Amino acid sequence: MNTITKKTLDKVTSDKISFITYIVPAFAEAYKMNVQEAYLYLKKYGARDFLNKHWWALHADSSFWAVRSLYNVCYKNGGLK
Repeated sequence: MNTITKKTLDKVTSDKISFITYIVPAFAEAYKMNVQEAYLYLKKYGARDFLNKHWWALHADSSFWAVRSLYNVCYKNGGLK
């Protein structure tokens, strides 16, 4: 008989996912994009990697400054929007 193992995310992973799913739409709204465009823009200009690496520090700040930090990373990597 097969047993089903229920896998759950640890708190840190859950918090990271929650923050990323909050901040990408916030970035999209701030810069007048849809969420898909914002995600692809963040990916293209290196802010997605920055977000994955530094989400803990970004989530402790206000959403305004977190969005601004993502913009700055994109700008430094050639983003102009």
